[in-house]
Amino acid sequence: MKNKIVLWSCFILMSLTSFAQSISSSPYSLYGVGSLYDSDFGYLPSIGSSGIALPSDTFINNLNPASLGFMYQNHFLFDIGGKAIATTYQTGSRQESRNNFQFSHLAFAFPVTKKSGLSLSLRPYSSSTFKISNLKLPIMDGQEYYYVSAEGSGGLNSLDFSYGYRLGTKLTVGLTGTVLFGNTVDDRSFLIGNSITTIHKKTDYNGVRATLGAQYKIDSTFTIGTTFKVPSRINATKVQSVTAIADEVQSSIESDTSSDTDDYYMPLEIGIGLSKRFKNNLNLTLDYERSLWDDTKQSELYGNFVNQDRFAFGFTYSSKKNPRKYWDRVGYAAGLSYDTGYLEVDAHRVKNASFSVGLNLPIDNTFSSLNISYSYGQKGRVANDLIKENYHKISLNLSLDGIWFVKRKFE
Repeated sequence: MKNKIVLWSCFILMSLTSFAQSISSSPYSLYGVGSLYDSDFGYLPSIGSSGIALPSDTFINNLNPASLGFMYQNHFLFDIGGKAIATTYQTGSRQESRNNFQFSHLAFAFPVTKKSGLSLSLRPYSSSTFKISNLKLPIMDGQEYYYVSAEGSGGLNSLDFSYGYRLGTKLTVGLTGTVLFGNTVDDRSFLIGNSITTIHKKTDYNGVRATLGAQYKIDSTFTIGTTFKVPSRINATKVQSVTAIADEVQSSIESDTSSDTDDYYMPLEIGIGLSKRFKNNLNLTLDYERSLWDDTKQSELYGNFVNQDRFAFGFTYSSKKNPRKYWDRVGYAAGLSYDTGYLEVDAHRVKNASFSVGLNLPIDNTFSSLNISYSYGQKGRVANDLIKENYHKISLNLSLDGIWFVKRKFE
């Protein structure tokens, strides 16, 4: 059983990774640096991406760096993941379907001392892959309309360094330093009357961000956690070319002109989570996060950034009746997630809601496991120029555990 699971999971993950450049194709990714990417480790996708209060004892918890303070000694954890997403885009007059295969993350973690742990991970932060044709928009303060066609690619990557330390037996604190880097390519054309203006723009981004976290064990079954993501500025520079066509005469306004552009601002984000275990086989998690996008004073031509609230709930269960029986060690999980969105387009929030179910398939007698989850969700709505997304997502995370620096008792 173990060999088959490892063989098939490695094959599928290699296939998913080969499609790593085919990230999200959401039309909402034309805003800012693109749609923010949910890259969760272990079994977190199965429980609605909740888990701020979960320790990194049997898997790497990327939601809270303080979780590393509860790592077991001599255990080296490795996690790699991928996703397959089928999305249907719906407007008032048409419908379109697209499939994407995405690399999710690559991460490892290990204890540094008896009271601390360290992790390193690489994952996508955002995706700006979209294609929109002949979007009709009104001219401000007028009765006329113009048409926009846009196509984009790229996004930001996140390199995270996390450290967690345990103070006493119940309290842990942690810090994550994040390096964000990447670029987006944006091609847009504007049709106004008989004139067409085309803009080709490549924007490079780089910056750093810090996340503070804490977890506190009230007792052996109840833990609370919190996170603070510090506001930061992501520096941006662009290279742009602009061409205009009027009365069949083409003229170049700009040609590969380098200049600074508006930087991208990341908001203060505050999260709190609860984790409660019942009878050693049922565990419930509940998270709430608040992102203060409005304080960044950012706006877009077609919308605004607004404060975001996110709620997530999940549970895991395993019978553990007979540890020698494989299916008694299998974990079952489900979760719900809802957020109000951080974009407001045409006075409507781009909200997102989803539910998920999953399996945790153990490998050998260590903490190694294959985590499989299915999620269904809806994003946006059918209203005016808005688009509704219905998506089915399968996440596959392979979590491997290795025991280091343990002397053999028998030769």
